[in-house]
Amino acid sequence: MTVHNDQELKQILTKLTIADQRVLAAEFIKSVLYLNKDPLIARVIEVAQDKMHSNIEFGEVYKSIKSLAVKTYTACGDDADWSAQAEHFVATAAKACLTPLEHLGNKNNLAWKCAMQTRMAKNCEMMESDSDVIESEAQKQYAITNEIVRG
Repeated sequence: MTVHNDQELKQILTKLTIADQRVLAAEFIKSVLYLNKDPLIARVIEVAQDKMHSNIEFGEVYKSIKSLAVKTYTACGDDADWSAQAEHFVATAAKACLTPLEHLGNKNNLAWKCAMQTRMAKNCEMMESDSDVIESEAQKQYAITNEIVRG
């Protein structure tokens, strides 16, 4: 199956293992990485793509990214600072990417959650920008998924 829309994307994502969802989610984050330059985001990507990480390392990075997501939330506040909002959504996407299994519950599609957060980050960038050129993050995600899942 080739992904052309959100329904197909979600269907593909639910069939992936959690480890494979993390790898794909990390690719979604890479697409908007420039919107949050905190080095922790790059570390999340590294850990998500390394299926051999230790549980201790994984837990430490998760706690750190959870803290950054909270920090960026309080920084963006109610002032409609779109750049700060974008930073927050990238951090929240990174947090979703590393969500521990015990926190997932029966809704274990962390790649979908990550995809939605990265789209929100991109929307914030569009609000901040005066550019007429609007790249669809959803279309990028379909292409990323097709490339990785199809290999």
